[in-house]
Amino acid sequence: MSALDPMDRRLVAATQGGLPLVPEPYAAVAEQVGLSESQVIERLSALQARGVIRRIAIAPNHYALGMTANGMSVWDVDDARISELGARIGALPFVTHCYQRPRALPDWPYNLFAMLHGGTRAEVEAKRDEVSAILGDACRGRDILYSTRILKKTGLRLRDTE
Repeated sequence: MSALDPMDRRLVAATQGGLPLVPEPYAAVAEQVGLSESQVIERLSALQARGVIRRIAIAPNHYALGMTANGMSVWDVDDARISELGARIGALPFVTHCYQRPRALPDWPYNLFAMLHGGTRAEVEAKRDEVSAILGDACRGRDILYSTRILKKTGLRLRDTE
């Protein structure tokens, strides 16, 4: 992976705290760094294609949205079916992220993780039952880890070396 050129560094620095909450965020960033809106979009896309930026996404505060019973459900799913089933689970409207991780045997047999959100633990448990029904006999075990507080989510931070 090649180093960032000075403009890419300025662009990452301008967006590392998040996009501006305005109707045209890329235009606002463009004005800040001295590019056109289309150049900002092109450069961010190129950085993403190079793997410098993994994704551009919103990170909602689920607690502020009323979803206070959030649980990371973990599943021991048949490796031969995990891609197919993980895609189905990730597409559910109450799952914000779903991903495969390696098991850490013998203590941690789980290889599929899916964050479930709801207003109550009973609601989250019902959603976990929906996931369980989709996984069927491909699932050998499950657990859920409930959030007790929200953690600050941040992305890459560049040090000011210029």
